[in-house]
Amino acid sequence: MSEQTSGVYTYSPRQFHRQAHDALGNPQIRANFRKAMDGLMTKRRESFGDWELETLRELGANIRMRALAKLPDLLEQLEANCEANGIKVHWAEDGEQACRIIREICESHGATSVVKGKSMVSEEMHLNAHLEEAGIEALESDLGEYLVQLNEQTPSHIIMPAIHLNTDEISEILHEKTGTERTRDVDTMTAAARSQLRERFMNADVGVSGVNFAVAETGTLCLVENEGNGRMTTTVPPVHVAVTGIEKVVEHLRDVPPLYALLSRSATGQHVTTYFNMISSPRKEGEHDGPKEVHLVLVDNGRSNIYQDDELLDTLRCIRCGACMNHCPVYTRVGGHTYGTTYPGPIGSILSPHLMGLEETKDLPTASSLCGACGEVCPVKIPIPDLLVRLRRESVGEGRGNVPGAGIKRTRKEAAAWKGFQWLATHPAAWRIGTSMAGRFKALMPSKLGVWTEYRTAPKPAATTLHALVKKHQAAKPRVDKSDKERR
Repeated sequence: MSEQTSGVYTYSPRQFHRQAHDALGNPQIRANFRKAMDGLMTKRRESFGDWELETLRELGANIRMRALAKLPDLLEQLEANCEANGIKVHWAEDGEQACRIIREICESHGATSVVKGKSMVSEEMHLNAHLEEAGIEALESDLGEYLVQLNEQTPSHIIMPAIHLNTDEISEILHEKTGTERTRDVDTMTAAARSQLRERFMNADVGVSGVNFAVAETGTLCLVENEGNGRMTTTVPPVHVAVTGIEKVVEHLRDVPPLYALLSRSATGQHVTTYFNMISSPRKEGEHDGPKEVHLVLVDNGRSNIYQDDELLDTLRCIRCGACMNHCPVYTRVGGHTYGTTYPGPIGSILSPHLMGLEETKDLPTASSLCGACGEVCPVKIPIPDLLVRLRRESVGEGRGNVPGAGIKRTRKEAAAWKGFQWLATHPAAWRIGTSMAGRFKALMPSKLGVWTEYRTAPKPAATTLHALVKKHQAAKPRVDKSDKERR
């Protein structure tokens, strides 16, 4: 169930089951996602047709693992090279500090408007709301993000924010919010949105973007996009602020092409995206375009805690392609909003508990059939199913306790029940008496056992234990004395 706050519909991970029930009962949502996911899976499969996919995946995984193994050193190298190139680097311990840094940059330039390229980290930080509270308008320039913003929603996919909307719904949104004539022609709607955004690019005081890969070796920020809005955002306004999680750093420039090949094919089934932007400095003397200032905000926001765990560390390999969502039988049926988090689907189910704590996200690790599809298609071979199982153990207090809110799903009643079972199972006499009594009084067994019996029939103890049946069978067998055996 959605809640409305300050005009924007938001969803809560605490309400995952209710939101999933609502989504499953919405045939339009299911049809929209089914059609979109089928197309994306087909495109991905075809785009890798002539490639040694497993070899490329292994290379991508090794590049990401090598970068993570050297992460502290690479971050310092990135900072030094960016500063040498004229890019100002800022460090943010959490989302609130990152928002404050960006707001202060805007205020120092007297900015009243910000134009944004697609950035999931900025969504994670709730940057738009923070800037608007300070009287600074933040406009999304990615077409999907723009539509979602007009509709007062949050993105439902990390690559295609408006994937939950069909053509008619998009046409109605543009008509109601911008006065665009109703039409089912995609090119007409795209042109209308482009004309609305073009003037905003020219008048924006600050441009904000994400970062796909930050190259430590050269101090280069790489942005992958298809619409040109990223290039406009990072080139037209006089100030460019790039914001990214600390895990996005790679060691060498030569590491980027394999990751780019994996990202574009896994995300949208393209061999290459329309634009690939490489930003290494602000505008230099004699250059005719580009921002006069470039800032890089490196955001931790719980990532250092993930980095401390040798298993959960694999979560940070993610290159944000969304392939795990496109192939997930749960996500494709309930959609991204159901998860109530910035990062939905399988990757969100292993990342969000670190960012928000298991108190908020305790149901997400179990929002999976553990079919393994997410792990099979991950371009950098993140063992997502294994990490989901690890977080399930953490939620019931059986893990290492490294995740905020570990043990939240373990109740005193459950703990007492398992203690009792443990005692019975290690005391044979008590076990025999207990199982015998359960069989005799099986009619008193409750038919409702909490969540377990919502979709299952409650188990009933057998009238006779297996041991008793074996004894009875042995007793019924005819006895053969030794002399009979010898005669035979």
